[in-house]
Amino acid sequence: MASSKAVTLRSETAVSLVDPDQTLKASKALLAHMKKASQEKAANSKKKDLLADPDDEEGIKELPIWLTLTTKRHITDSRNLKPSKIVLPNPLNTDSETTICLLTAEPQRAYKNLVASDEFPAELRKRVTRVIDIAKLKAKFKSYESQRKLYAEHDVFLGDSRIINRLPGLLGKTFYKTTAKRPIPIEIQARIPKSEGKRVKRTKDADTVNACTSIQLAGEIERAVGAALVNLSPTVNTAIRVGSAGWTAEQIAQNVDVVAKALVEKFVPGKWKNVKSIYIKGPETAALPVWLTDELWLDHKDIVADDSEEAKAIHGEKANIGKKRKSLEAQPEEAAEPVAKKAKKSKAAKKLPESDDTKLDKEIADRKAALKKQKKAAKKALEV
Repeated sequence: MASSKAVTLRSETAVSLVDPDQTLKASKALLAHMKKASQEKAANSKKKDLLADPDDEEGIKELPIWLTLTTKRHITDSRNLKPSKIVLPNPLNTDSETTICLLTAEPQRAYKNLVASDEFPAELRKRVTRVIDIAKLKAKFKSYESQRKLYAEHDVFLGDSRIINRLPGLLGKTFYKTTAKRPIPIEIQARIPKSEGKRVKRTKDADTVNACTSIQLAGEIERAVGAALVNLSPTVNTAIRVGSAGWTAEQIAQNVDVVAKALVEKFVPGKWKNVKSIYIKGPETAALPVWLTDELWLDHKDIVADDSEEAKAIHGEKANIGKKRKSLEAQPEEAAEPVAKKAKKSKAAKKLPESDDTKLDKEIADRKAALKKQKKAAKKALEV
């Protein structure tokens, strides 16, 4: 029986592609390298950092760890200004001093009351320092200076999912130039109840605010603040923060496994067939591989046999050359004669007058004689 020459992609039949052992190994190696590099940098530094944290001798505790995903084709066709969330087993932001600004739909007072409620966790209430609805955002933060001030006053911005698409027009490049503080979408409207597995249509009431409960709001805020953020753009490289250098290798490995799986399943078109590689890296380190594909193509139509007509057409194509070169190649060698160019008249082409050294020597001698006379006259004046 003749052997089959049909090509089978391994990623079509694989069940689990990211090996947890490889992820843990890469996490340990990355943390060890970052710690060693920081120690060498501190030893070679002539000045000591007086503001350094005594609990963080290496100075790497707050350095971010990134997961880098490389795809075979663009992950999306357009830039998305609304970040997506991936909930992590180890939350990214647990600092009690992080300030949060909540951007909501109208009315503002209803959501302020939810935060001030006794059901809302007291520790989280201290972090939510401001609540602004879209009407106040339009009225008070039109100018560039007011937007810069708001941007600097808070660490994290959370936006109601009902108004999240209107925020880029209101906040502009102050918030959306980089991905550092883009508003994160959260669901803070009332949950729609279900009856017999189907959602019940909510009755609209002018006196009732379409808002969730205090407990639900607190849960949404905690999940959004600690989640990994996915900012998609038309590129083959996507970077997501998955931890910090002050964490253990096990914590980083857990987050890497969760993010890699969710990112490929939810956001990558073609799933694992479109994934080329997955790495983890620090801000100034080389990327350590977690997973690499064996196939450089995405689909069977991307594969061309060596002896096929398509391959011959590809190899037979000439390089793209300009019109001038094409016209020169088309002319026969005998007919090609150099064309004499017209000499351009310039000032440099004019003949300069010949120098007269005798005349110049005479002028120098006359100047010296005049200087001698002036010196003698000055000397006589001093003697008198």
